[in-house]
Amino acid sequence: MTATDFDFVVVGGGPSGATAAHDLSSEGWRVLLLDRQGRPKPCGGAIPPRLIKDFNIPDHLLVAKIKCARMISPADKQVDMHIDNGFVGMVDRQDFDEFLRVRAAQSGAIRQQAIFDKVEHDAEGTLWVQYTPVSGKEHAAIEPAKPVKVSARMVIGADGARSEVARQQIPLSDRTKYVFAYHEIIQAPLEKQSHDGERCDVYYQGEVSPDFYGWVFPHGKTMSVGTGSADKGFSLRGATGHLRKAAGLADMPTLRREGAPIPLKPLPHWDNGRDVLVIGDAAGVVAPSSGEGIYYAMDCARTMAHAAHMALKTGDPKCLKKGRQRFMKQHGKVFWILGMMQYFWYQNDKRREKFVKICEDKDVQRLTFESYMNKELTRRDPMAHLRIFLKDTAHLLGLAKT
Repeated sequence: MTATDFDFVVVGGGPSGATAAHDLSSEGWRVLLLDRQGRPKPCGGAIPPRLIKDFNIPDHLLVAKIKCARMISPADKQVDMHIDNGFVGMVDRQDFDEFLRVRAAQSGAIRQQAIFDKVEHDAEGTLWVQYTPVSGKEHAAIEPAKPVKVSARMVIGADGARSEVARQQIPLSDRTKYVFAYHEIIQAPLEKQSHDGERCDVYYQGEVSPDFYGWVFPHGKTMSVGTGSADKGFSLRGATGHLRKAAGLADMPTLRREGAPIPLKPLPHWDNGRDVLVIGDAAGVVAPSSGEGIYYAMDCARTMAHAAHMALKTGDPKCLKKGRQRFMKQHGKVFWILGMMQYFWYQNDKRREKFVKICEDKDVQRLTFESYMNKELTRRDPMAHLRIFLKDTAHLLGLAKT
């Protein structure tokens, strides 16, 4: 075996990349973690109890604990869905991501702040990664950083939606769908009685988004207010301004603005059949309908890191494909169901009104939160599933009153 600088180079230090780097370095592999940092993606920051448990997330990272979700219809009908005997944690992505990167470094990964350039094979088949280190502004003004090349046995692309690693190495990497998300982090109105630091508000209104939803999520002293849409002509910034007015938040100071595409369909391939694979947003593992991505990104990273570990340990690259199969067997049905929900219920305000009406149903609320909190389709109480199916059908056919 030809000697290389690293066993793994992980491109991207978000939740998926940092998790993969941590798991692989904990197994004794030589890992280089590349991340440009300073560019958190627009994200509501919600993490379920399953993630907190599986990935040992300390309580101090939770800036809020949500115990209620308020669904708001086009006609301003409000439905509160309470979480019984539990909560959904909220994190600030800047602090959360950095915690995961530090943990990866403590397990042995080498961190490098850098911009990824390219990955390629030389004539002998050796895998090379080229990146440009990100240095301080003063130093960069004097002498721009020079590109660096390192060799690796395997490269893991965790560089987000529209991954450059995927574009260069993964077949059919353009076969996915995107929602473009935008949010504003604002100062929370802690002195206002209308503010509830334990409640997320979700707006299903065409003015906020023609095909997705808008959100107002509390983060302790701050809030995330944003929206998303696949309609490129729709003004996300204008819609967020409208949402802030509707929520009584127009006068609160804006701390930062962020926007990025979010994939809503897993890529058909996550590896090149040899020595390059993708995880997290780069693999397209964001839940349709809800847009939830942190848990799936980290679970994908853990599953594929184990697959990569086995691929190097056994010398069999087919382990990478088996990793994707394992992940999709566990979560693929959920993605399909949520995709169908988004297709049916988000098409127009008339359907969105019916969707919020359905959320009043106690069976819907209970089964939704049980599945969300535990990341498994709830199979208990089959009669509840039957009742929900019949009610959904009645609303679709216009037989139920809204």
